[in-house]
Amino acid sequence: MPSFKQEKFIATESLDAYGESAERVVWEAIQQGFADKDCIAYWRYPIFSQRGKFRKEPDILIADTELGIIIIEVKSITIDQIVNIQGHRWQYQNYYAHYGNPYQQAENQLFSLLEYFKNEPSLNQKITARVVIALPNITENQWQMRGFDKLPSNPPILFQEQLTSAPIIYHYLQAITPVIKGDKVNEVQWQLLLSMLAGTPVYCQENHRVISTPQSRGKVLQKLRSHLSYFDLEQEKIAKQIPPGCQRIRGIAGSGKTVLLCQKAAIMHLKHPEWKIAFIFFSRSLYSTIIQQIDKWLRYFTHDKIRYNKHQQNLLIFHAWGSAKQQGFYRFLSQLIGLPPLSVNETAIQQPNEALAEACIDLLEKTAIPQVFDAILIDEGQDLIVNTWQYQGKQPFYWLAYQALRASNPVNPELKRLIWAYDEGQSLASFKPLNASEIFGDDLGHLVTGQYASGINKTETMKRCYRTPHSIITVAHGIGMGWLRSQGILVGMMQKAEWEMIGYEVEGNLIPGSQITLKRPLENSPNPLPNWWQGSLITFQHYSTRQQELSVLAEKIKHNLKQDGLRPSREILVIILGQFFDASKLETYVANFLIRQGIDIYLPGTDKCNSLKTNLVSQNPSQFWFEGAVTISRIHRAKGNEADMVYLVGLDNVAKDESNLHLRNQLLIGLTRTRGWVNISGINNYIMYQELKQVIASEGTFSFTFQPPLKRQITATDAGELLEQYALGRRDFQQADLRNAILESINLSDINLIGANLAGASLKQINLDRAKLILADLSHTDLTQASLKRAKLMQANLQNANLTGADLTGADLSDAVLVGTILQDAQLRDTILEDAIGQ
Repeated sequence: MPSFKQEKFIATESLDAYGESAERVVWEAIQQGFADKDCIAYWRYPIFSQRGKFRKEPDILIADTELGIIIIEVKSITIDQIVNIQGHRWQYQNYYAHYGNPYQQAENQLFSLLEYFKNEPSLNQKITARVVIALPNITENQWQMRGFDKLPSNPPILFQEQLTSAPIIYHYLQAITPVIKGDKVNEVQWQLLLSMLAGTPVYCQENHRVISTPQSRGKVLQKLRSHLSYFDLEQEKIAKQIPPGCQRIRGIAGSGKTVLLCQKAAIMHLKHPEWKIAFIFFSRSLYSTIIQQIDKWLRYFTHDKIRYNKHQQNLLIFHAWGSAKQQGFYRFLSQLIGLPPLSVNETAIQQPNEALAEACIDLLEKTAIPQVFDAILIDEGQDLIVNTWQYQGKQPFYWLAYQALRASNPVNPELKRLIWAYDEGQSLASFKPLNASEIFGDDLGHLVTGQYASGINKTETMKRCYRTPHSIITVAHGIGMGWLRSQGILVGMMQKAEWEMIGYEVEGNLIPGSQITLKRPLENSPNPLPNWWQGSLITFQHYSTRQQELSVLAEKIKHNLKQDGLRPSREILVIILGQFFDASKLETYVANFLIRQGIDIYLPGTDKCNSLKTNLVSQNPSQFWFEGAVTISRIHRAKGNEADMVYLVGLDNVAKDESNLHLRNQLLIGLTRTRGWVNISGINNYIMYQELKQVIASEGTFSFTFQPPLKRQITATDAGELLEQYALGRRDFQQADLRNAILESINLSDINLIGANLAGASLKQINLDRAKLILADLSHTDLTQASLKRAKLMQANLQNANLTGADLTGADLSDAVLVGTILQDAQLRDTILEDAIGQ
């Protein structure tokens, strides 16, 4: 059985939102009692099917390999607030309700949950299930004194005493008579159970009949679609949690960002139907995908009782800009304010993302933005970052969205639920970072650093790629970033932790001139297709003429349709590479060629199959697929879409300008559109072709001499972002989360790290002169030979920190915790140690 870490306890919202300390007591007790168990537990798991008039969101849900399913209903009442109990009906006084049915409510929640298992024979009526009430403010003696234990309906109860000892809780729950008596789950049942809780069936593709040979691509895909999806605890946590403020979700291509963001939006809407929520994306071709995903999640968590309704004004799906025919976020706010929205043609730079930024600035400068939304979720957030425009040092679209949000907590107006998912590697416009300082300015640079009090992370990183097979995702990264480029790496990271954040292990030291090896562990690319396909998943061939290239393309597509049993729409995709003019010309040429070969094609946005021109009257800018036709698309429209067989045509358009990062990113994006196979082709011969062959032959292991990247350095950790921002002149990093960071032999003098978490960090020989480290957590931190002259360390936690040889001249350690702190050979001249604990 898998052994989960602390992340297996998922609080879907901040417990502070309910204002009940007693509920936190129960949740913390459960975490202690099940800390070493193979389980997953939720605070407020989303169940919303209707059973009578009872709420269907259990306070605590536990799934345990030994005990099965447990529902716990928490009542934060005292014994004096219970007037009477008749059957399952409890009568209250001085409470928010006059009566309740806590056990019956929890039992109904259980049966609603078990409905998920009805279609799985190995789970239906096979999983042991219990229901219990937790009364953290009532002792067992108080209950007995009132005689409630003598009642025939006396339910199983966790009293105050059981909540004070972890072993008692587990054994007490084990002794409760189950509502359903099942057996201990086996490995297959456990994975199925986790899959059901996660909602994995929602994003499994529907299977269909395939007429082809047993070893064909179509038959292999049939097997793939029936394969049990891998349960990812990290994904589950991100999808189910609703942060009280800003959150960014960084994920590589194919990691499931869109799916999780759609689930998060659906759960928000179901939990808080009174909230006004906006889901925003940049590419119009994603409209149907987003609507379909959100609809599936709404139906899953309500057992098909609630569907997405475009007329439901509290859950709005927006293109970032919008048009006269289809509402978008910018147009919505413009019309709400009463100002005419600008069009692309009315802006100075008629490039979509830059033009949108200009329009947002126009709106921000003309009027105050009404706070109308409670949550805004942005998918593919890198597409909304711009180079040319800024509004008061902030990214215009993001600042407009932030301004349109209500504060989630009136006491802290900075707390606004703006959630954006992104991948720097898929940017086709701007290469600026998506950290809070770039987006919101230096004053709000701390918004996505660290954790919220409930343990919800402000920044999440997803390194596993589920869509694209291992051999292709590694080629996408290797060629997209130029790791084996003879003239030097183009894009990369400077710290091992940052390589690990995108799923790679590093052998060797990241020192210029040193030999290093990058390797992507197979567990970070869990697509099982390579286990069932004997041949290569990625092929590359270059030709003397375009005619030859396209003749082979046509033959391969015909083979896919006739011998492989692939369907033309959604299973085959042709992507044209190159700059706008080159790609547009080639797109038309490829479309004409395939039509002449008898292959039906579709160009996104046109009104019908085999149409090469857009009809302004009947066009559909949001349409990407057409039933019965193979879609041919340039890269901008292809973003966010995927297919089983992808053809990348026109590699020569990239190779002739191979150091251009925008073109390299087209390759990365194109390669990661595939769920199965990819074929790359181009004409003539370029030096980049040899590089691509080497990358493919590397099979996911890249060895080269490390040098700082020539074009772009990506920072994927809080420590990396801090160094980047510090170099640009920023000094305020309050509340930064730098646990276990490696920041050795660098200058961070005059930095503001008030309240920061540096526990376990390696800060050897660091310069922190005059640094503000008030209330900072420096426990177990290595500060050997660090310079902390005149640093402010009042009330800092330095427990078990190593300050051997550190210079603390003039530093203020008033009220600091120095228990176990090593101060051997430290310079303590004029150091203030007044009321320091442990000194």
